[in-house]
Amino acid sequence: MEELEKVARKLIAMDNPVAYMDAFEVCRELEVLDSVKVEGTGRRDHGTIVYDEGNFRLAHELNRKIRAGANGLLRIGVDADEMQELYYKTHLFDAPHFFDSFCIYIEKDRAIEKQFYLPRRKQLKRCADGIQLLEEGKLHTLAISLAPGVGKTTLAEFGLAWTCGRNPFLGNLIGSHNNSFLTGVYGEMLRIFDPVGEYRWSDVFPGLSVINTNAKDLMIGIGYDKADDMRFKTLQCGGSLGSQLAGRVRASNWLYLDDPVDGIETAMNKERLDKLWQTVYTDFFQRAIGDRVKRLVIGTRWSLNDPIGRLEQYYDGDPGAMFIREPVLDENEESRFCYPYGLGYTTEVLLKQRDMMDEPSWLAIYQQEPIEREGQLYAPEELRRYFDLPDQEPDSVLAICDTKEQGADYCVCPVFYQYGNDFYLEAIICDNGKVEVVQERIAKMLVDRKVKQCRIESNRGGTIFAQNVEKRVKELGGMTSITTRWTQTNKETRIQVNSAMVKEHVLFKDESYYQKNREYREAMTQLTTYSMMGKNKHDDVPDCLAMFVDWQMSDRSNIATIVKRPF
Repeated sequence: MEELEKVARKLIAMDNPVAYMDAFEVCRELEVLDSVKVEGTGRRDHGTIVYDEGNFRLAHELNRKIRAGANGLLRIGVDADEMQELYYKTHLFDAPHFFDSFCIYIEKDRAIEKQFYLPRRKQLKRCADGIQLLEEGKLHTLAISLAPGVGKTTLAEFGLAWTCGRNPFLGNLIGSHNNSFLTGVYGEMLRIFDPVGEYRWSDVFPGLSVINTNAKDLMIGIGYDKADDMRFKTLQCGGSLGSQLAGRVRASNWLYLDDPVDGIETAMNKERLDKLWQTVYTDFFQRAIGDRVKRLVIGTRWSLNDPIGRLEQYYDGDPGAMFIREPVLDENEESRFCYPYGLGYTTEVLLKQRDMMDEPSWLAIYQQEPIEREGQLYAPEELRRYFDLPDQEPDSVLAICDTKEQGADYCVCPVFYQYGNDFYLEAIICDNGKVEVVQERIAKMLVDRKVKQCRIESNRGGTIFAQNVEKRVKELGGMTSITTRWTQTNKETRIQVNSAMVKEHVLFKDESYYQKNREYREAMTQLTTYSMMGKNKHDDVPDCLAMFVDWQMSDRSNIATIVKRPF
């Protein structure tokens, strides 16, 4: 092994086309060094190669270096035809073992603008890596949550094609909420397997082919000849949920479930979600043969209690379960799925889509952050709104600050303009960035808004935070009186007890204002998605508002007693 490695590395270091091609041949030799080919133990095992782990790993490590070098020469036009051929040879060498290379290689004859994987690789590579871990048996469950139309189903189909080639004598079962989807998958898989079609699957798995099909039951058998026929076919697409096919379809390799929730009506109905989960768990998942079957669940999130949500709760902390969720907008409100060649979503399209949807639906379907509508404490229609402040000087300008607790938490500091018993939320900082930056922003806002009083929660280092803000306010020439207070009451109790006072006395800007104000929008999202049932990802804003009305109620001079007028 040492001699072959030395030769390969020496050739790679030469950085020229001939040396790279010679190095590749060395890698091919290194891969099979000390390997064992299984002979005569049964049709399913016959011809299997058991590689020496160290030699295999080194061969493919060096192969990736060769590919990088060939690609570098290709980019500058050195022996372009030969280097392009070598580039794809290195992917073909990796393809039976590595999913990423498989996806790249099988589309080598397709025009780049018609390819699926390469234009989307940057965004989907994390999901592809998850499929790699699933196939290797390092995961027993992989759930991928992506918005509609970004390529999750096609990626799963590529994964199925890959595992079918690797394990043709094991059965894979596909399930979904309707048969039309499964019919589409059946047709697409036949296209991938077609030896004279546009995909190069047969190059990766030579000798294998489709030996039988059943269009009625949506089944495909893969093998070397007709004698390889099995009771449970390599690919079974007839697994629509509740289809009563339990005795006819089974999985010994992958159980793949795609978009089990059929729409918002199911998502908003707890009884239907409960029934769906029972169907998924007691019917679909029970069609596994043995305890080594791997589960791939792909879909758009609709609810905390959808099947992916249930699996996430059940396998919390289990290293054998991976849950990948990718929002369409990043932290800067830019599209994460704007692909080349006009594919995917532009930022402009997504922002328009967001404006047309209600917040819970947008968060669930596009941002993969489902919330429970049941138990929603601050429904948007319950909140008081305003366009402009009253045409007079406010009685006071007040602020309160809930300092940041953990890395993902937000520091929240709203500014209220008081008019009688009403408090207009005119500005807000809702920032989970660096503390020193947030302190500077808050100090500047207090000065610019001429805030008279500001209370800062003194828990979790809040006293030092307050001192720093007060110092900076004075340096900027501000006159804000800053006080601190230790909060001892239970957060959830505080939020719920004070919610009625928030709804009665706090006014929020009209939605048309904060569509383009990211921080105000983030604050309103946290407020209107807070649920009294289940976990809340962020509760900093509702907690801060609860502390504000609690502060004002403790000072009876700020909120007058409401009495009936005689007229």
